[in-house]
Amino acid sequence: MLDQLFNLVKQFGQDTVVDNPEVPNEHNEEVIADATNTIGSGLQNVMAGGGFQNILDLFKGGGYNSGEGGVGGLLKNPMVTMMIGHFISKLVGKYKMSPSAASNVSNDLIPNVLNGLITRTKSTDPKNDAFDFNDLVGSLTGGNTATSESAAGGFNFQDLLSKITGGNGGGNSGGFDLQDIISQVTKGTQQNQEQQASGGGGLMDMIKGFFSR
Repeated sequence: MLDQLFNLVKQFGQDTVVDNPEVPNEHNEEVIADATNTIGSGLQNVMAGGGFQNILDLFKGGGYNSGEGGVGGLLKNPMVTMMIGHFISKLVGKYKMSPSAASNVSNDLIPNVLNGLITRTKSTDPKNDAFDFNDLVGSLTGGNTATSESAAGGFNFQDLLSKITGGNGGGNSGGFDLQDIISQVTKGTQQNQEQQASGGGGLMDMIKGFFSR
């Protein structure tokens, strides 16, 4: 799923980054990688902190393909504004962009990519089959949380997303205990971050590998 996120950043970053004279051409790939990492790590850190419910709420409230509606709503979300702020700091500190240029890039790229990710993941259109919530959870937990894609009897997070975004609510509805699921995701993500730290790798290493494909 990280590769799908990466491809979305490349897609939306064509105008915002690649064709933007404010971003030096020699840094285009690094900026694309940093934007992908900002979103992936942002979601991962929220999950590790026990905030999986916040991510479900993000998917429930965002991603509507209705002009500026979806993006406008995302810009009011604290998680999204945190990612935008982090990416602005990265662009200014690492790439020496002016604060105004960095703000323009970040405020355009981050919410549009998230809107695309949410819209495609929630979609039932076969052309969006590559965007699966099971894969997203599996990627960010490093496989430490069993999904229906990774193990027999694993939890179906795509089905959970469909139930919640379809207005069926959470709690114990649908035969699952949401608090137990949140606990499993939190533990799995924390284990993944510990493994990444001890192994010297992380999401950024995986993301950079996509350029060589």
